[in-house]
Amino acid sequence: MKYMLLIYGNEEQWSSVDPDLMAEVIRETDSLNQALFDSGELVGGYGVADQADAKVVRVRDGAPAVTDGPYAEAKEYLGSFTIVDCDSLERALEIGAQNPASRYWGVEVKALLHEADVG
Repeated sequence: MKYMLLIYGNEEQWSSVDPDLMAEVIRETDSLNQALFDSGELVGGYGVADQADAKVVRVRDGAPAVTDGPYAEAKEYLGSFTIVDCDSLERALEIGAQNPASRYWGVEVKALLHEADVG
């Protein structure tokens, strides 16, 4: 089963972390990702662009309308996500707890229910 592990935060939270500690968080995350890759559980991990660059597209009357967003008033926003393929929710939660972000910002774990049929 595939699970998405999401890390939320904001610029104030991330910039308040000592740069040496942030470098250690990144090293630990890289190490965890390598272990998950080696075990065959890592599908992928991605950091996302700054929230200020996010856009939302909605189609109205057949024409696309692009706005900034999605949540200008949100205090926290998606900073990165990882997709793992593992045997159970318990294992996905274990992986989430191993992520160093769980000590500072938290890691949301969601099951992925459907995959696109592109074949």
